[in-house]
This record gives sequence, C-alpha cells and structure tokens, in this order.
Amino acid sequence: MSRMLRGLTILWVVFRYGLDELVLSGFKHPSLRLLSRVLTVGRRFHTPRGVRLRQALEQLGPIFVKFGQVLSTRSDLLPPDVALELAKLQDRVPPFPPEIAVATIERSFQRPLSEIFVSFELEPVASASIAQVHFAVLRDRHGAEHEVAVKVLRPGMLAVIDKDLQLMHMMARWVERLSADAKRLKPRQVIAEFDNYLHDELDLIREAANAAQLRRNMEGLDLVLIPEIYWDFCHPQVMVMERMKGVPISQVERLREAGVDIPQLARDGVTLFFTQVFRDGFFHGDMHPGNIQVSLDPQTFGRYISIDFGIVGTLTEFDKEYLAQNFTAFFRRDYKRVAQLHIESGWVPPTTRVEELESAIRSVCEPYFDRPLKEISLGMVLMRLFQTSRRFQVEIQPQLVLLQKTLLNIEGLGRQLDPDLDLWSTAKPFLEKWMLDQMGPQRLWRELRNEAPTYAKLLPELPRLLYRALQHNNDDQTKALHELVKAQHRTNSLLQALVYGGVGFLLGLLVMQILVRVRFY
Repeated sequence: MSRMLRGLTILWVVFRYGLDELVLSGFKHPSLRLLSRVLTVGRRFHTPRGVRLRQALEQLGPIFVKFGQVLSTRSDLLPPDVALELAKLQDRVPPFPPEIAVATIERSFQRPLSEIFVSFELEPVASASIAQVHFAVLRDRHGAEHEVAVKVLRPGMLAVIDKDLQLMHMMARWVERLSADAKRLKPRQVIAEFDNYLHDELDLIREAANAAQLRRNMEGLDLVLIPEIYWDFCHPQVMVMERMKGVPISQVERLREAGVDIPQLARDGVTLFFTQVFRDGFFHGDMHPGNIQVSLDPQTFGRYISIDFGIVGTLTEFDKEYLAQNFTAFFRRDYKRVAQLHIESGWVPPTTRVEELESAIRSVCEPYFDRPLKEISLGMVLMRLFQTSRRFQVEIQPQLVLLQKTLLNIEGLGRQLDPDLDLWSTAKPFLEKWMLDQMGPQRLWRELRNEAPTYAKLLPELPRLLYRALQHNNDDQTKALHELVKAQHRTNSLLQALVYGGVGFLLGLLVMQILVRVRFY
C-alpha cells in the first residue's frame, strides 16, 4: 500500500509541474496521452522546463534530489538547459536528532562517546540526505588532541533508498516501453548507474579513501587543503576527519575584504582542476560552491579548502590523451583532427566518414571563435561535442561526462570570482606540458625509471636466460635435423627399393628371354 501511495504521489508531482511534456511526450498509447491532457486541462507554465524539473525533484525528497544531481552528470543524454538546471540542485534536508547520531557512533565503535571524544557538539553544522556533520575534539593514541569533523550516516537510509529505487526501476521500465525516446535516454541504464552510485555513497570508508588519495596527490602544490583522515575512527557509518576552518567561496565580498586576491583565486582554481585531471587523472567530481572554502589562516592564507569527497572521477592515460589532443586541436581549429580522434578512440563506428564528422564538429566549434577566449566555455564545447557525437552512435564514457560537468562547475565558479578569467591561458600550459611529457624524452626516462626494478631483477639472470634460449633453439634445431635425417633415410630406402626392384625386373626379363630362345632353338 505504501508503495502505491508513493507511486501516486510521484505521478501527481509529474503532472503538477508539467513534466509530462518532458517525459511523456513520446508515449505511443493514445489513451495515456489523452489522460495526461485531461489531467492538465487549463494548466499554463511560464517557468522553463529545467526549473520545473528541479523543483519537482526537490519536492519529491532527498533521494530524488540526489538522483537529479547524478543525472546532471549525464549531459550527453539531456538537453543543455535541463542539464545546467539540475546542476543547481542543493542537497539540504533537516538534520536528524543528535541522540541518533550519538547512538550510531557508539554502536560503530562499541564504546561510549566519552571514551572516543574529549568533547562532541550535539548541534550538527551541516545536514544532507545521506549524512550530517558534527564538530568534536578527538584524543589520538599518543594523547594529542585534534579538532575534528564527524560525518554520521543518516539512520535507516538503506531501507528508504531501496524503496524509492524499486519505484524508479519500475518507472524506468514503463517509460522504456511506452516512450518513443526511451531507447535514446536509456532510463533503465541510468537508474542502474544511480543505484550503484548511491549504495557506494552509503559506505563512508570509500569517501575517506577518496579524501586520503586527493590529500596525497595535492601535497606540495600549496593551492588546496584536504582534511586529514583519522583511520582509527572511521567506520562504514562514521567518518572522522580534520576540522577545516574557512570562508565559503560564495562569500566573495567577505573574502575580498579579508585581502584575498580574487582574480588569483580564480586562476588557482583552474590550475588546481587541470593539475588533478592531467597530472593525476584523479579529480574531485563535485566542486560546487557548497563544497569549497577559502582559508584565512595566516599560514595558509588564500588556499582552497575541499570538503565532501563522495564523488571523484578517474581518468586513464588514454582518456587524458584524448582530452589534451581534443582541446589542443579545438583551439587550432583543426576539426579534422578532432574527428579523427573520435574515430581512433573507438567510440565512433569505424565506418564513419571523417569528412562528415568533421563537418558536424565544425558547426559546433566554429561559432565560439567569434568570441574572446575569455568567453569560451570548454565545458560547453565538450557538452556540444558529446551531443553532436550522439548522431554518430557514440557511447560517451561516464568519466568524461563527469569531467565535463565538473569543468562547467569550475568555469562558473572561476568567472563568478573573475568575469575576465581567460580559462584557455590557464589551461594551455598544462596541455602543452602534458603533451611534451607524453611524447618527449621525459616519457622515455619516466618509463625507464618505472621499469628499473624489473630490469634490475632480470639483469643477473640474463646470461642464464640467454643460455636457455640458445639451448632451446639448439634443441629445436637438433630435432629438426633428426627429422630431416629420418626423412632422408626414408627417401634413400625408397630409391633403393626402386633401383633394386628395377634391376630385378630387368634381370627377370633377361632370364625369360634366354629361356625362350633356348627352347625355340
């Protein structure tokens, strides 16, 4: 019964916000289309469809808000206006009682709260659909005290998530059967991707590992602060990390009054992002203003502070090369090279005509060059390329779509800080250095250095391996020689048989002739 009521609530919200024009317009069944028109008689909407979709997801609750956030990363499947609007979804819900947070912590560590923390603030400082955060003071095994942030998983989330996910899977099957556009939108695949993502986010150990990896990668860069993870106090339902003190990056005037160089801050954000992408291939995938602060501490003044590491992206060397060469070719207006890269990547059928794809890419990219470089959005270029590629049956990789979404966030944030930010001037050195590292002598030296332990292990064994190889070759040659001798023996025996047989035959004829003649005479 509860599932039926929830389903009816979802259906009502769909009609209430006019989403039938977005998700039901392709229905093949006239009766269903007639029903949607009857239920929406007299309805007029002046609000754009993307805004209405965002508002509907917010009304349906935190799981649907989270779904909208994940869906915003699949802009290869969505119209641009919808994808951009979904990226604005904020995951804020009322906090759960602090007594439940305390009980979760004590159950996770099998100890009273007073034995874990010196002090614990019952009032949460942040609350989202999956977890909420409390400040505390921790005493480590060496007796030192540390100010920490304690992230506690919201109780009963698994049951709530599974209940709504079952409804989503059911609705996806309906839409796929009834909507003409469902095959392109792949609703069941999108829900399955969201299912995996959401269950991963329920494990705070995974988020802690993401934070530790980013912290290790960013050491020595002096651009960003990543909280330290206290592994002795981490559990799938509880994560304890260093407390970070900063000003939200959205409070630009407060930062400016404190003396922060705002244009430099914007350039540092772009530098930070491209370093994570092209140097490490491991980047923060949720860099919206709510997850970014700026330090005002004298020792780390003006540095970024990153929090919330539930979403990270990873790129292979192939992905990085694809991106670097695409960006470089784009700014050189070498559209043929962009087309060739799509085909070489294997994402476009090999039968695709390069000239046809080149023409489509030119129509996407050329309008951008009528603008100053500072007005060019690399994120929008990627989005348009992905959408154009859809015509050519391209399956865009999820990690690249997440990158494109994060790049849009970075561009929006950078230009909010500095409207004159020239993203290309900041990105170009990274692309050129990366290309040089991949194709120049530095790559050869790096690969030799990486393989040095293997070479060092093999070097003492080289004479023995060489002897075995030669011995193996000698054995093969000896076997071949034996086979050749045997064949020669067989041939000689055959020739001897033929010769002896022929001589015997001739001798037989000669004897018969002699006998005939003796008898005749």
